[in-house]
Amino acid sequence: MTADSLPTTAHRTDTSARLTPSHRSLWLSIAAALLAWGGSILTLANSAVYDQLTPVFLPQALAQDAANLIVAAPMLAVSAVLALRGSVRAHLIWLGVLAFTVYNYVIYAFSVPFGPLYPLWTAVLGLSLFALIGGVRTLTDATSTARFRSHRATSVAAWVLLIVAGLFALIWLREDLPALLGRTTQQSSTDMNLPTNPVHTLDYIFFLPSAFYVGIGLLRENPFAARATAPFLIFMVLTCVPIVLTPVAQAVSGQSPVWSILAPIGVIAAVVLSSVTWLLITVRQAPAGL
Repeated sequence: MTADSLPTTAHRTDTSARLTPSHRSLWLSIAAALLAWGGSILTLANSAVYDQLTPVFLPQALAQDAANLIVAAPMLAVSAVLALRGSVRAHLIWLGVLAFTVYNYVIYAFSVPFGPLYPLWTAVLGLSLFALIGGVRTLTDATSTARFRSHRATSVAAWVLLIVAGLFALIWLREDLPALLGRTTQQSSTDMNLPTNPVHTLDYIFFLPSAFYVGIGLLRENPFAARATAPFLIFMVLTCVPIVLTPVAQAVSGQSPVWSILAPIGVIAAVVLSSVTWLLITVRQAPAGL
């Protein structure tokens, strides 16, 4: 048995056996990845799909499509295939990419004006959401033999998760609190011609509280938090990709690119990527769950 594989005898003894819940989620995510990849090709080849977007929103949408095409969709499909073959590391990576996919397609489905790709976006969101629900429900079983060899790597990962989440919370609150106190709208939502900033809303609802819960739980040696930390760090790394690509999309769109964003986001991405890589390297097999 390899260091990052799960026992699969139970699944292979009867070829007619039904798919496990974990396997069903993995196959759903592969379908979502293929649709997302195809949709990103269509939008990048024909940006007229985004004709109704504001000049601020347009490069963000194009950057997200590029991130889906180059990184997220291929990574989701490949990690799902490797997880189907029993890789624990791939399963943890898959869950993080899947959370990123759900997060972004909520924005596609609810913030981009209705158009020809609306059915595709809702299909990707539905497939990835149900896959994520199944993935979280089966996380303990799918990674029951995983242990992290390095206590230092887990401690560093927990603090990286907490500090980066705290930084994003402060950045969002810096814009939102003055708007609330002044009884005005968020400047970013005004720039995108949206009721609210969808990124801020999703982060307040999902990302920030979950990140704090997992980070604190890992420091307290909570078993579920230990399994959820790597997916959360993968999610964080992926959220940096479209931000880094946005200045490129601005330049391609004929706008003045804001290159200054590359340094701080690049540093955050490098720190988080280093932390999750270190954490995943320490994964080993153990005869019992955490």
